[in-house]
Amino acid sequence: MVDYDVAVIGGGAAGLMCAIEAGKRGRRVVVIEHTDRVGKKILISGGGRCNFTNPNVAAENFISANPHFCKSALARYTPWDFIALVERHGIAYHEKELGQLFCDQSAKLIVKMLADECRHAGVQITTGCNVTSVERVAVGFVIKTNRSLVRASSLAVASGGLSVPKMGATAFGYDLAKKLGHRIVSTRAGLVPLTFGPDDMVRYRDLSGVSLPVQVSCRRQSFANAMLFTHRGISGPAILQISSYWQPGDRLTVNLLPLTDASDWLKNRRASRSDAELKTVLGEFLPKRLAQRLCEGELGSRPLRQYAPRELREVCERLQSWHFLPNDTEGYRTAEVTLGGVNTDELSSTTMESKIIPGLYFVGEVVDVTGHLGGFNFQWAWSSGWAAGQAV
Repeated sequence: MVDYDVAVIGGGAAGLMCAIEAGKRGRRVVVIEHTDRVGKKILISGGGRCNFTNPNVAAENFISANPHFCKSALARYTPWDFIALVERHGIAYHEKELGQLFCDQSAKLIVKMLADECRHAGVQITTGCNVTSVERVAVGFVIKTNRSLVRASSLAVASGGLSVPKMGATAFGYDLAKKLGHRIVSTRAGLVPLTFGPDDMVRYRDLSGVSLPVQVSCRRQSFANAMLFTHRGISGPAILQISSYWQPGDRLTVNLLPLTDASDWLKNRRASRSDAELKTVLGEFLPKRLAQRLCEGELGSRPLRQYAPRELREVCERLQSWHFLPNDTEGYRTAEVTLGGVNTDELSSTTMESKIIPGLYFVGEVVDVTGHLGGFNFQWAWSSGWAAGQAV
């Protein structure tokens, strides 16, 4: 049996940050990772360039049964703290849009930075190591793995969520939390494409690849960004954002002309191009394939002079309130995050420590805190990992 002060299960963003901070405080730390390398989700994030944080972080950017839980950790380890770490390691980065910060080169640099920080802090990293059982004992925890027994005074569970199973995601953290007496807020896929129902599949699937700026709304939430038609449904940043709020049976309201005063625009076109068909004029502001499809179906298409002003207003209203009923989500296979997780009522918002079992901590995605698209989930990983690392 090998003794440590701290065992961290999970070698992702939150787990490595927790281990680094604990190691810097002189704790003997081991990271137990079941895949063949740490940081695998970091490597594929942001198209391989890792959207590692966002300076615009606020509690409103997170979804949780307790919307206040994330505030303490986010305030104590901010995006600027992580940016300073990135800059100390000489990693070049840029802002893409809406505060989203990406590496100029590769996400590999973020993983190397974390691995280097672990090494400098004396953290032991063990990969390809499967945990088979965790037992609470008088002096802490005994973790049985396929390699050895590990005893630790403190245990941090940073095993991530269920998204992207091909990268090794499992329900381990949730199962362990339940075994140790914690409640789990129901989990589901978030930041995920939405799929067509049978009728919409026939109507829209050949629009795959068509993209346009929209504003999409559901359950009193609204996001403005791009929407992308796929061969199975709709995706793009605006749809990924709203998917975290969508529930089966909900209709989306999509403004297909968010940047245009559509009513005045069509009125002016009627005056200047009265012989032009509606589908032709709509093709000036919508992707031509989408304009054609809408006019083939619900809108119809005639020369503009044949439309009364009232009819053109109705066309505008339908374009700015296009209703779409998704069939489902693409599920965890393509989801970027997992909604739900360990109930925050049973954790300290300051330290991430269990209120049920002293010495037990939960950090990152396994906790019921889920960020919006744009670097917010990484910042939660850094902040929650840091907070636990100060206490373990």
